[in-house]
Amino acid sequence: MRVLVAYATRHGATAGIAEHIAATLADRGLTAEARSVEEVGRLEEYDAVVLGGAAYMFHWLTPAVRFAKKHRAELSSRPVWLFSSGPLGTDRVDPEGNDVLVATRPKELEELTELLKPRGEQVFFGAYDPEAPPIGIGERLTRHMPAARESFPSGDFRDWEAIRLWAEQIAAELDTSSP
Repeated sequence: MRVLVAYATRHGATAGIAEHIAATLADRGLTAEARSVEEVGRLEEYDAVVLGGAAYMFHWLTPAVRFAKKHRAELSSRPVWLFSSGPLGTDRVDPEGNDVLVATRPKELEELTELLKPRGEQVFFGAYDPEAPPIGIGERLTRHMPAARESFPSGDFRDWEAIRLWAEQIAAELDTSSP
């Protein structure tokens, strides 16, 4: 079974998650590759797709949304999973008592869930390097506001064990659904 792990990333943290998912799927006996959504043409060579995008300000990156909509017919005809990366830090619960991984679900996933009928979705913690060159107007503005810049914890908060376990669940589901 061939699995595409397609992703949209800004600074590379989401690409790292996609590569980890693909490696875990390969370790479980599947043929899997991680590729940027901008590098993917057609999907007919893949039996399943895991699609991920970085989330900023509660929104999935536009290339991920564009990919999902462009390929919705192909995606809805095969097993699909969605993932996002973005929340920073390690606290699972915010000061108001909300689960951070639930509260930071990108707004576009509501529509995409209706379109694609994914078998599952997951939000993972991301990474932030304040020294990385800013991309986009929002990041540029944030860099010039000390209070905003200091409100983002810097570091790599990706939970590799959680990512591996989620990928293993996907592999197990594909194993039971293959002929």
